[in-house]
Amino acid sequence: MILASQSPRRQELIANITPSFRVIVSQAEEKLPEGIAPEEAPVYLAGIKAEAVAAAHPDEVVIGADTVVILDGEILGKPRDQADAERMLRALSGREHTVITGCAICGFGRRVTFSEQTRVTFYPLSDREIAEYIATGEPFDKAGAYGIQGKGCVLVQRIEGDFFNVVGLPVAKLKRELEAFDTSLSSEDKA
Repeated sequence: MILASQSPRRQELIANITPSFRVIVSQAEEKLPEGIAPEEAPVYLAGIKAEAVAAAHPDEVVIGADTVVILDGEILGKPRDQADAERMLRALSGREHTVITGCAICGFGRRVTFSEQTRVTFYPLSDREIAEYIATGEPFDKAGAYGIQGKGCVLVQRIEGDFFNVVGLPVAKLKRELEAFDTSLSSEDKA
């Protein structure tokens, strides 16, 4: 099994499903087509990653994933700089947003995609809280400028849905999708 992601968080999480995997980072350009709905973006990007790696490893199962934070119909990606992180955290302050992780499983000429959504509500944040969090450096490689599994946990008032989805990989759903993918491969072998 191959994980097409350089995210250390995804690598830790997939180890809960299988200790036997390797990481091959996709070199595919992650560009969204014009007009794609924000909710469809993570599945599209996960598919690009998984397919690029699967093309070089067609007889292995490849998993791609992508996580987005959506607020008011806008995707909040990784912040470009401190000002962008500040803008995102101010926008999220005291509000609910949606985190969607898209996953793609490719291999043996097959492709399955799915996504998981989790609603996250932030506490109202003071300027000081925002500045202190940004000073940790944690926001800069995270969608929406926060990491729920790290120091960003103090920003979150509540979540509705899968916690691990917010971290970057919906582990329980992925396990079930992998089992179904493997079962269908076994069925094809018997046919």
